[in-house]
Amino acid sequence: MLTARNIHKYYGDLWVLKGVDVDIAKGEIVSIAGPSGSGKSTLLHILGTLDAPAKGEVFLQGKKVNDLKGNLLASFRNMHIGFVFQFHHLLPEFTALENVCIPAWIAGKKKRETEERAKELLNTLGVGARIEHKPNELSGGEQQRVAVARALINNPAIIFADEPTGNLDSANAHELHQLFFDLRKQFQQTFLIVTHNEELAQMSDRILHMKDGRIIAQ
Repeated sequence: MLTARNIHKYYGDLWVLKGVDVDIAKGEIVSIAGPSGSGKSTLLHILGTLDAPAKGEVFLQGKKVNDLKGNLLASFRNMHIGFVFQFHHLLPEFTALENVCIPAWIAGKKKRETEERAKELLNTLGVGARIEHKPNELSGGEQQRVAVARALINNPAIIFADEPTGNLDSANAHELHQLFFDLRKQFQQTFLIVTHNEELAQMSDRILHMKDGRIIAQ
């Protein structure tokens, strides 16, 4: 599903990633753990095509994403990758349903079919009764579930999650953890998750432990 080889990243004189290799199989839930500053989020952003490596190659479903630029890269990302961040990044002027639909509309999918798919996802995620509510009318847990639905709307090959439960209380965090595994069971969804949450890391199929820009154990 995802392969990365010899990934390096520099910010000026700061050497953030020092030759990282990653392999993720379809349907795996893999966590990246490590202390702050170890390079976890930088690696996630490079694997998710939000940033480019200084050196190395990233392949997603056999496609070398390093070769994609501009609109081609944006289109590939929209169709094949979903993102869930610590803060939900929902657009405040749109309803839950509209927020979920936006990536599919950007991809040129039909309005009616997209809305039906979005409603199905929101129902699956337990927030089907909240589709007409705007983000400020939703709880933190509900907002994050809407963000997960948005990540799923284009049937992505993989979802990248960066501290997805970092802004949630323990009860909502536990529910979101379980939700990832339910989605894997239902859709064979693949997840790569950066987390400081030990519970989530231990539930994962594998943990990539990072330190000082390298994976030291997995």
